[in-house]
Amino acid sequence: MDHFVITGARVFDGENSLGIVDVEVADGRIASIGGNRPDGVELIDGTGATLLPGLIDAHTHTDAQSLRQALTFGVTTELDMLSMPEQMIPLRRRTAASNNLADVRSPSIGLTPEGGHPHQLRKGEGDPPWPTAARADEVAAFVEARIAEGADYLKVLVEDGRLFGSETLPRLAPELVEATVRESHRRGKMVLAHAMTVETVEQVVDAGVDGLTHLFADRPHTARLVEKIAASNIFVIPTLTVLASITGEPVGRRLAEDQRVYPKLTPEWRENLSGTMSTSPRKHFDYALETLAALREAGVDLLVGTDAAHLGAPGMAHGASLHGELQLLTKAGFTPTEALRAATSIPAKRFGLTDRGRIKPGLRADLTMVTGDPTVTIDDTLDIQRVWRNGTYRAAAAINASSPEA
Repeated sequence: MDHFVITGARVFDGENSLGIVDVEVADGRIASIGGNRPDGVELIDGTGATLLPGLIDAHTHTDAQSLRQALTFGVTTELDMLSMPEQMIPLRRRTAASNNLADVRSPSIGLTPEGGHPHQLRKGEGDPPWPTAARADEVAAFVEARIAEGADYLKVLVEDGRLFGSETLPRLAPELVEATVRESHRRGKMVLAHAMTVETVEQVVDAGVDGLTHLFADRPHTARLVEKIAASNIFVIPTLTVLASITGEPVGRRLAEDQRVYPKLTPEWRENLSGTMSTSPRKHFDYALETLAALREAGVDLLVGTDAAHLGAPGMAHGASLHGELQLLTKAGFTPTEALRAATSIPAKRFGLTDRGRIKPGLRADLTMVTGDPTVTIDDTLDIQRVWRNGTYRAAAAINASSPEA
């Protein structure tokens, strides 16, 4: 693999700014930071730029084209939150063999009742019959089957559909959530929960889940619930992007019009990003921002995730939406450095991805270099100069949404 040194760039290592230091890359790994430059090595000038760890989107629903698009925007890992094994198993093999795609992790199919969320949103997607469990004694087999498919973690969906403008949907019973947590933890796997109301969050927190894949937004939070989440060491993926879409906020449209975004998306994805679901009142977005501030104050780990999915899920686009999410976090009171940690070192730590999320000797050279200083102005993350995955340079023109995979 290439051996090179990035010089003259400010370095944000995933936790802190290191100032302007050299970063040496060899054989796809970070070889040194601030060391002596080896003789004859290629020098890459980063003057006026900031070097970041490759960004991690902690909530997507993805495919090969989406992972290629994500890499265009400096997202080198996506954490899928529900997928069909028929697509995800071969996709995992592709990402392992190609540096033209962002890497991916997945829970495979999540546990939801027959006819439960998100079936109402996936009509026409051609899904095969979904496995499920209707009784607690069926959960062990469900968990084993997902692990056999390569699941990195398990997911449960506790949703009645109201926030999505759906008629009332069957909701996963508490005893099934508890059984999933018990069986998954016994096998060393985390359990993440889709729960978007105060009531359902109370239920899944009491069941012992490890993370929440959305903020709850049906009504104002309670101090007691925030304290319970913090005491349980549960992490939260706010997904302000999808909450903006649900409540009709034009966040995606503004992002799609940004000239740093527009050329990297196909017309179909620009249209998708520009849309909204508009299925819930605007005040629910305000509830989410208030809850986010309370969770941050309580010291809860918060991870950047967008819920970017397929065309037809409006308000989101793989890669681009992560930068919009960073901007939303700073508008909600995060410092730029806190927002960057939420897209690098924190998701890597919470998902056990010990080889990424930091710029540190021995870790993967998943890197993004941007013009400016996003630790001061978060909007600079969109001024992408270069992206490396496993030390392999991917020029933006070579990895845009329409490029064939090498």
